[in-house]
Amino acid sequence: MTDTAIIIVAAGRGTRAGGEPKQWRMLGGQSVLARTVAAFRGAGRIIVVLHPDDMTRGIAELAGQVTLVAGGDTRSESVRNALEIIDPNEYSFVLIHDGARPLVSPTVIGRIRDALESSPAAAPALAVTDALWTGAEAKVSGLQPRDGLFRAQTPQGFHFPAILDAHRAHPGGAADDVEVALAAGLDVAIVEGEEENIKLTWPGDFARAERILGTDMDIRTGNGYDVHAFTEGDHVMLCGVRVPHTKALLGHSDADVGMHALTDAIYGALAEGDIGRHFPPSDPQWKGAASHIFLSHATELARKKGYGISNADITLVCECPKIGPHAVEMASEIARITGVRPDRISVKATTSERLGFTGREEGIAAIATVTLVKP
Repeated sequence: MTDTAIIIVAAGRGTRAGGEPKQWRMLGGQSVLARTVAAFRGAGRIIVVLHPDDMTRGIAELAGQVTLVAGGDTRSESVRNALEIIDPNEYSFVLIHDGARPLVSPTVIGRIRDALESSPAAAPALAVTDALWTGAEAKVSGLQPRDGLFRAQTPQGFHFPAILDAHRAHPGGAADDVEVALAAGLDVAIVEGEEENIKLTWPGDFARAERILGTDMDIRTGNGYDVHAFTEGDHVMLCGVRVPHTKALLGHSDADVGMHALTDAIYGALAEGDIGRHFPPSDPQWKGAASHIFLSHATELARKKGYGISNADITLVCECPKIGPHAVEMASEIARITGVRPDRISVKATTSERLGFTGREEGIAAIATVTLVKP
């Protein structure tokens, strides 16, 4: 859109969000303003309006990406300062956007630009769906009809000469540029906005933005390793499945090496030690216990801490028995115990090429990795 200029207004102090001006606060590893600028990259020439005290910082962070303009005492003055430097011979359209709306999508930007082909002005908005009240002294004092009411968003788009003339004629003090356009008699088309296109104003808005970006997720990875030696018997328990074999596995419980490794991986991701911490082998009540008890405990502990299991990967290391014929059933059993979809559980096997204790068929080892996510 080489015929389009974008004005990003970021000259306010934004102290209601707490701390430094909100446009400079970090959001998902970038400043709010940097994210906003990035949202418009490729959409046209970008002009950023900054408070005079922020010009040095703006140059350091945005130099070479945008044109910087010093703002005025009001939003209207800041916008007009930017409009006045645009060459009308180069740009037919202008989009004016709040610097504190870093989550605007290409879809919304495109809707505005498309609407300007048939209207002198356009702005995104969302219809009001909640009941509206008036209030006084912390009490509801009346009701307000919501029919025909919209929540305004930006960017607000205009034919450049029309909005420049409108700002030059306006006395100032407008809440946004649509107000300026309406005062000049311009028709403003409403296009559909998006709930995610929020304006960061209060501290809670930053938490919501982090959720939208997915950057506030707590992701943890744990690994577990376990070994059990063979002993006399006619089957082994592996990942909750009874597998016929000429030997059994030796252990205080049922010696399910795969389930033990996964259980330790979950405890490890939670920084909760290992199975021995929660089910001491010195305690006789756990002698011969089914290992699903341990895995269920670890899974429930994760849930109590707010984590879900995203996926788990278990590798059994042995020469025999053959794991392949049982791998799907093993994954299904792990999925059942943990409450995770089977397509998020992997059970596979490998040999050690006849090397080491597994190669000598003295036992089985298992390695497990798990990812926990707290949304």
